[in-house]
Amino acid sequence: MSDRIDRTDEQWRQLLTDEQYAILRRKGTERPFTGEYCDHKGRGTYVCAGCRAQLFASDTKFDSGSGWPSFTAPRTEEGVDLEADHSHGMTRTEVLCARCGGHLGHVFPDGPAPTGLRYCINSAALDFEGEQG
Repeated sequence: MSDRIDRTDEQWRQLLTDEQYAILRRKGTERPFTGEYCDHKGRGTYVCAGCRAQLFASDTKFDSGSGWPSFTAPRTEEGVDLEADHSHGMTRTEVLCARCGGHLGHVFPDGPAPTGLRYCINSAALDFEGEQG
């Protein structure tokens, strides 16, 4: 992604809420079923809370029952980066914003068609642009 955003840790702390900072910059997670977008039904685009990059379209969102907003695919392949995550004694695939490097969540191979993937994303890592629902 050519419009990469790099900020100092202090700049991120000033820009983000404490929860957003803990998730986006320190790879934290919110408790299940507590996030603003878990049950959100609006039509539009979910963007990165750190840099406003467009990440997920609402028509790819589904109710996974996991307690986090879940999507079948990112808006574009270039919009997210995927990295191996071996933390907490597990092997998972971490999802990062390609523009600012913020931690969004993880992707799992147990989603519905057409991709079979479940992008399990923290609400605090997202903002929503579009019609509220």
